[in-house]
Amino acid sequence: MIEYFGLFYDNINSLELNMTNSMFRMVLSMFLGMVVGAERKRKGQIAGIRTFALISMGACLAMLLSIYVPQVYLGLKNGDPGRIAAQVITGIGFLGGGAMIHMKGAVKGLTTAAGIWMTAIIGMAVGIGMYVCSLGATLLILLTLITFEHYEKRRKLGQESKVLSLTVDDIIGSIDPYREVFDRNDVHLSTFYLEYNYEKHQTEINFVVLTHAYTDILPLLAQLSEVLPTKKLTLSSQLDI
Repeated sequence: MIEYFGLFYDNINSLELNMTNSMFRMVLSMFLGMVVGAERKRKGQIAGIRTFALISMGACLAMLLSIYVPQVYLGLKNGDPGRIAAQVITGIGFLGGGAMIHMKGAVKGLTTAAGIWMTAIIGMAVGIGMYVCSLGATLLILLTLITFEHYEKRRKLGQESKVLSLTVDDIIGSIDPYREVFDRNDVHLSTFYLEYNYEKHQTEINFVVLTHAYTDILPLLAQLSEVLPTKKLTLSSQLDI
């Protein structure tokens, strides 16, 4: 049993590609990609376990091809083993761009795009045989995505742009009462838009505000609705005017 394990260990760490180390690297890259993908899927992102697993395996296979071609056809000391693998870094940018959602004044999915790029590099590292480094990089990704997320929530770091739309039963001449509510709740008012409906004697107000990420905004909504008789109040992250 020890002899078989020793032979397997020698094969997966061999500088020359063989069936054992090639399949081991593919399986390991798939597993590491799945780990990162599971975390992203937990956050409700479109790119999940299957996507990240395929990205990692594809990058690993590209790295294996980069090693295999000069090894078999050109000799170990000739050719450029990094030529095929170099294109992975460029090509993976298209997948990262597809993971990002562009909205008016905001970009969502940057973390997932960065995770896709990093997972591809991990797959390449597995393909070249850097097992310990690949495992360490995967753990660091999870540390960054999970631990730092809890830290940001606890510290309320970062800001998000929100749009608050109110329909008020009045023709208002000043938004100062609303400014006071925003100030009390430590919310920054970036700008606002008004639309008067004289026939119904109503005013539609759109406030564009910056709030701390992970902040409970429901108390703010309740206070805004009490300033004037409010018929409608909506919260969104995209402005359509």
